[in-house]
This record gives sequence, structure tokens and C-alpha cells, in this order.
Amino acid sequence: MKRIVYLSYFFEPDLSACSFRNSSLANQLASQAKSSEILIDLYTTLPNRYSNYKLKAPKFEKKDNLNIYRISLPTFKSGIFGQILSFKKFYTEVVRLNKNKKTDLVFASSSKLFTAFLGYVIASRSNSQLYLDIRDIFIDTLDSIIRFKILKFLMLPFLKILEKKTFNYATHINLISPGFKNYFQQFKNSNFSFFTNGIDDIFLNNINSSGLEFKPNKKKLIVYAGNIGEGQGLHKIIPEAAKLLEKDFKFLIIGDGGIKRLLEAKINEFNVKNIVLKNPVSRVKLNQVYSKANYLFLHLNDYSAFKKVLPSKIFELATFNKTILAGVSGYAAEFIKKEISHSFVFEPCDVNNLVDYLLNDEATSSIDRIDFINKFKRNKINKEMASSILKYC
Repeated sequence: MKRIVYLSYFFEPDLSACSFRNSSLANQLASQAKSSEILIDLYTTLPNRYSNYKLKAPKFEKKDNLNIYRISLPTFKSGIFGQILSFKKFYTEVVRLNKNKKTDLVFASSSKLFTAFLGYVIASRSNSQLYLDIRDIFIDTLDSIIRFKILKFLMLPFLKILEKKTFNYATHINLISPGFKNYFQQFKNSNFSFFTNGIDDIFLNNINSSGLEFKPNKKKLIVYAGNIGEGQGLHKIIPEAAKLLEKDFKFLIIGDGGIKRLLEAKINEFNVKNIVLKNPVSRVKLNQVYSKANYLFLHLNDYSAFKKVLPSKIFELATFNKTILAGVSGYAAEFIKKEISHSFVFEPCDVNNLVDYLLNDEATSSIDRIDFINKFKRNKINKEMASSILKYC
């Protein structure tokens, strides 16, 4: 029996784009591999994405030919050094669990490079092929968000060595955003694919229950749900915009992250009364909240690295018949303008542009995105991607 090692730092039931993508993909891969007598050992972590949204999952779970190993991580505060310590634990445990085991193919889904590098270590030691799923260009992002030059000086040269070793070794690299293509031309790998994120089944179903205990009044409701980190830059746009829209609009922000306290400080600084902050919720409840909104909000910080990305949140929001407010640039802006009707794209952190649009927008009675939904269903994309992976086994 052949064996695939599957690496995904987050996995069901955790709440993250990584988990949503890989939970579906792993199940599809196992289904297609079953007839070929291929065993899949998946290594991930116990749920840890949000400290204020606790989830339980078994450390080991078997689903036919899919074995799921969940590794316990130490508790840490959000921040780059805490994440490094947690990944070190994940790295050492995965290497230990794979010692002296035969491996035919390693698949690694990675945004922060380290999971991809772990895939390289296991694949090179077992002389097996490596298939990478790249969800972000980590070095590019770090170069944008790290403010201290000494940290860049110490970290980036070392990370570039790891990046070159990893990507040059890979047999195949999937880029989740076509916007990454130019960056990856520096590596010798010539086998690329572009399987994007997609729409999960849960967002294709109408859920009519009441959801959160949030009762919007006559004010129009703008909803943001997701990570509240430096990458989203909510503190640079929402408090000031909300203050200017205080008379007619209300913001509901659901999530957590490293910049949440800064966001709260900015809300207090502007003395804003029309923003409600909620902790992360399940996707079922999130579905209900989206259904009650007038607008759905998406935003990335004004960093050059984010001009290449394609946020997974886009696919989630576009399934609802709501106007999407997207503060993005580069490839994401091009994608939304081309693929998603009834969306307003504005430059990241441009408060005035957002406010002017909302004050002059007339409500749309009918929004139909059925073509988009049919094109980007997660199941459809993952069937094709799983078939692509199995070609190397």
C-alpha cells in the first residue's frame, strides 16, 4: 500500500481558511485514493486558532484510509515568536511520528512557509515527491508587515534560504492565487497549477433561524467576520468610517486576532457608538448573520504584498445576495471586478471613498451570482485538485 503524508497546520473543526480548505480537500483526496489502496496520514494541530473560541477534537481519528493525527500545542499569545514556538512543537512531533516510515508522496498546504519546509524535510529524507499548496508568499508578507529593520535583517536572509530549498525541491506547486505567478518564476519548478479557494456547501444552504442576539434597527448593517490582524488593517478603516456614518449605518465585527485591542482603542479614540464587536462564532451562526446584513465587508491592509493575494473570504461572501464592500488592490481587485457583480472595490484604508459610496448607494433589490457559485464550488475545485495530487503517487 502506498502512503501519502498530508500536512495542514489547521484542520476541522478549527476555524480558519486553512482548515476550511484542507478539511474538504483531504476528504476528497481520501475518497479518490481509496480504490487505489493509498493510505493518507494527515498531520495537523488540535484546535487553537482562537483563544476565546474553544473547540474539542480527538488527537487521533480514523476515517477509512484517512488517519488524522492532531498535535497539542503550547498556549501562547498571538505574535510571531509565539507562532514560531508553536510550530517548533508541530515540526518536531511530525518528524518524530514519521521516523523510519515509508513515504511515497508528501502534500503540504502552507501560508507561512514553515509547513511547506516541513514537507520538504520529510520528502527529502524519504526521497519522495513533494506537492505544495501555497496560500501566501510568507517572505513577501513579512517584508511588508515587520516594522523593525533589525528583525528583517536577522530573519529574511535565513527564510530565503529555506524558501529556495523548499520550492526548488518541490515536484509540483499549486498557487492559490494566480497573482503569485511572477514571484515563483525565480524557482526552477515548472509544474504549477492554480486551484483557488472555493465555496463550501454550508454557504449554499439557506438557514432561516435567528442567529446571534443582534437586533439591527433602522440603520443599515455592515458585517465583517474573520481575523482581526495586521493583514486586515481594520483599525485603519472601520472606526473612522463608522464615525462618519454614525447616523445611518451600524457595523458588526465578528472575530479575534492580534490587532483586536488596537481596533478597540481606535473605536474609543473616535468615540464610536455604532460598532458592535463579537467573538468568533460557528459557520452555521455566521451564515445566519450574513443573511441579515445589508453589506458584507472585506479589507486588506495597504501593503504591497497583498496586491498578489486572493482572500478566501471573497468566495464566502459572494454566495449571499448582498453588496460586497472590498478594500483591496492588485489581483484581488481585478478578480472581484471581473467575477462578482454588485461589489464596490475601493483602495485599502481609503475612508472617504468608502463613506462617499455608502452615503450615495441605492439599495439593490435583486442580486444573482449563480454563475459565480457554479464556477467556484469547493467540491468541484477539490475534485480536480485531488486528481492532480494523485498523479504523483
